[in-house]
Amino acid sequence: MEQQYEGKISIKAWAEEDRPREKLVGQGRRTLTDAELIAILIGSGSRDESAVELSKRILHHYKNDLNAVGKASVSELCKFKGIGEAKAISIVAALELGRRRDDTEAALIEKITGSRDAYKILYPLLADLNHEEFWIMLLNKGNKVLGTHLVSKGGMATTIADPKIIFQVALEHHAASIILSHNHPSGSLKPSAEDLNLTKKLTAGARLLDLVIFDHLIITDHSYYSFADEGVL
Repeated sequence: MEQQYEGKISIKAWAEEDRPREKLVGQGRRTLTDAELIAILIGSGSRDESAVELSKRILHHYKNDLNAVGKASVSELCKFKGIGEAKAISIVAALELGRRRDDTEAALIEKITGSRDAYKILYPLLADLNHEEFWIMLLNKGNKVLGTHLVSKGGMATTIADPKIIFQVALEHHAASIILSHNHPSGSLKPSAEDLNLTKKLTAGARLLDLVIFDHLIITDHSYYSFADEGVL
């Protein structure tokens, strides 16, 4: 049940400087701060705290990192005084829409010419996760994307990628090459010994099946590491 402040007030009753809706209409969406945008989603504050102030408090908790806010669950956001389930759902839904916009832009990439193209497609799948996942991207002989497939989910520090599943999916879709990818929730871009060993194992197995391991990407919320670019594939 949503927590209630006594004497909740609407945006119209806020001070002029605390009216983000009017600012968006009058000055444009890019003039608003992250807190002001979240305040529009929240809609109302209380006599003690405006929605902008509440939004600032939430952002401060997450060190002003929208990626971190994007990982928060509804129940986690409800722990903030002044945020009930309805407001938490609005925040989660808005940030998810933002991520799906990235998905739409990535869908425009038809041919992989390098690690950056692959990253644009894989990032929306692997960002903002609190656990590791292993995905593969399948390409035809012209390096056009045939599809992406989730291979496994793991814990905070590891996930197990079964070579038999990877090669089975690749052969079923008549792929000519594969791009391996997994995320590091820790934010570290350094490949682990397990990452290196698995990549070598898969590369050797792919040769026997006349497949090519095009690349292996380690993806974090802010960047990526390409085995091919670094010459360790």
